[in-house]
Amino acid sequence: MTKRRSRGDGGLHWDDKRQRWIATASLGYDPSGKRIVKRGSGKTKTEAKNKLKEVLRDHEDGLAIAPTGYTVEKAVNDWLTYGLTEVDAPTVANYTNLCEKHVIPALGARKLRDLSADDVDRWLTSKAPELSTRTLRLLHSLLNRSIRRAMARDKVKRNVVELCSIPKGREGRPSKALALAQAEAVLNAAEGSRLHAYIVVALLTGARTEELRPLTWDHVDLDGSPDAVPVIPPHIAVWRSVRTGGETKTRKSRRTLALPGRCVAALVEHREQQAHQRKAAGARWKEQGLVFTSDVGTALDAANVRLHFRRVLGKVKGIAPEEWTPRELRHSFVSLLSDSGVPLEEISRLVGHSGTAVTEEVYRKQIRPVIQTGAVAMDRIFEG
Repeated sequence: MTKRRSRGDGGLHWDDKRQRWIATASLGYDPSGKRIVKRGSGKTKTEAKNKLKEVLRDHEDGLAIAPTGYTVEKAVNDWLTYGLTEVDAPTVANYTNLCEKHVIPALGARKLRDLSADDVDRWLTSKAPELSTRTLRLLHSLLNRSIRRAMARDKVKRNVVELCSIPKGREGRPSKALALAQAEAVLNAAEGSRLHAYIVVALLTGARTEELRPLTWDHVDLDGSPDAVPVIPPHIAVWRSVRTGGETKTRKSRRTLALPGRCVAALVEHREQQAHQRKAAGARWKEQGLVFTSDVGTALDAANVRLHFRRVLGKVKGIAPEEWTPRELRHSFVSLLSDSGVPLEEISRLVGHSGTAVTEEVYRKQIRPVIQTGAVAMDRIFEG
C-alpha cells in the first residue's frame, strides 16, 4: 500500500492541461490569512519531486523561495522605481538610460534565480571593447544594486554579481591642459564673448563648471576689505554646486578663493553687461541673482557653456575646439600652477580636493616635456 504523505510534506499530481507533474507545498499563511502555496513542475514525477524537495529544504532552512518567473529586467525596473527615491532626477535619468541600453537588452529576459556569474562575466566582457572602464564599473554597480535589493526582498537567494570582477574597458580620451601661451590666447579670444568672464574665472581660479554655473552675486566680493587686519582681498565663495541640494562635491570643496586682478576686471565688466541685458529683457528677465546667466536671467546648462566655450576656441590658431571641454580649464589651472612651482598640497586646497592623489594623477599635466628638477638642483649643488 502506498504510504500517504504527511501533512506539510507537499503534494504531487498530474495536470492534464499543462501535461506536467505538479509538486505543491503549503508553507503556512500570510499576514492576511491566505494560505501560502509554492509549486514546482516537471515532465516526470522524479523531476517534480526534486523540485518539491528543494522547496521544502529551503523552507526548513529558513530561506525564502524565489518566484520562478522573476526576471533580471523586473529586478532592475523595481530598483529604478523604488530604490532611487533620494537620488536627483538627472542621475535617475542617466541610470535608467544605461540600464535600458546595456543591462536589460543583454540580461533582462534571464530568470533572476538562473542568472550565473558566468552570464555576468560574459556580458561585461562583451561590453569592454565599446565602453570605458568607468562605465563598466557603473553598469556592474547598477546590476549589483538591483539584485541586492531583490535579494533583500526574498526574490533570489544570492547575488552572483558580487562574485564578478570588472574588465578593463576602452581607453577614454585623455584630458588635456593648456600651455601658458595657449591659455593667454584663449583669454584674448574670449574678450567680447558672452562667456568671457566665465572663462577668465574658470581658468584663473580652477573652480569646477558645476560650481560656477550656480554662483550668485552675493557670493562675489569685488572690493574686498583693504582696511581689515589681515587684509581681505576680492574673492568668491564657492559654497554651492548644481548637485542635489546645492552641496559641493566634497566637504573640502566648500572654499573661499581670492580673485586675481584679471578676474576682478572681467567680473566688473560682466556685471555692467548683465545690467544692460536685464533692462533689454524687461518682463522676460527671471531674476535669480546668478552671475552667469542666459539672456533672460536663467541658469546656464552644461551644454550651453560647452557650445559657447568651443566657439571661443574656434578663434585660437592651433586648437581643435571639438577636442576640448570647459572642465579642462580647471586642468589647465592645476598644471600652470604646478609648472610655476606652487606646491601640490597648496594646489589641492585651491581646487577643493581632499588630498593630493587626485590632483596628481588626474589633473596635473606636465607641461614641460623634460623634467628639469634634478638638473637644476645639481647645478645649484655643484655651482663652483
